[in-house]
Amino acid sequence: MNINLTLIGQSISFLFFVWFCHAFVWSALRKAMDEREKQIADGLDAADRAGRDLELAQEKVAKQLREAKSEAATIIDAANKRASQIVEEAKDVARAEGERLKAAAEAQIEQDVNRAKEQLRSQVAKLALVGASKVLEASIDESVHKDMVDKLAASL
Repeated sequence: MNINLTLIGQSISFLFFVWFCHAFVWSALRKAMDEREKQIADGLDAADRAGRDLELAQEKVAKQLREAKSEAATIIDAANKRASQIVEEAKDVARAEGERLKAAAEAQIEQDVNRAKEQLRSQVAKLALVGASKVLEASIDESVHKDMVDKLAASL
């Protein structure tokens, strides 16, 4: 065996192997590597987009939360104002009712006082008649002297 022939055979086999790998294996391997590289790049882009979307969503949620808190505070303030209005209206109604009751009580007292005065006048008139009859020792007729008794009662 000749070493030169062996080297030439091995060189031809190696060149055939390189050509075969370049023609059939390398293109498939390169295609798989390109696809994998593209998948990785797409995955990284998707991760970046997801990160940006997450940040936007978090900002949107924070904004909505601030708006909700502001709206809740506005509603609470309005409710507190309405509650104070209701309390004030109730106080006004109670005052008016108290004034009305007070006026009714004063009118009732006035009527009772007038009634008591009239009773007192009639009793005083009777006492005056009794006293006058005792002084004069004579009986005074009520029906005859009614005008005189009424004037006396009115003057009291």
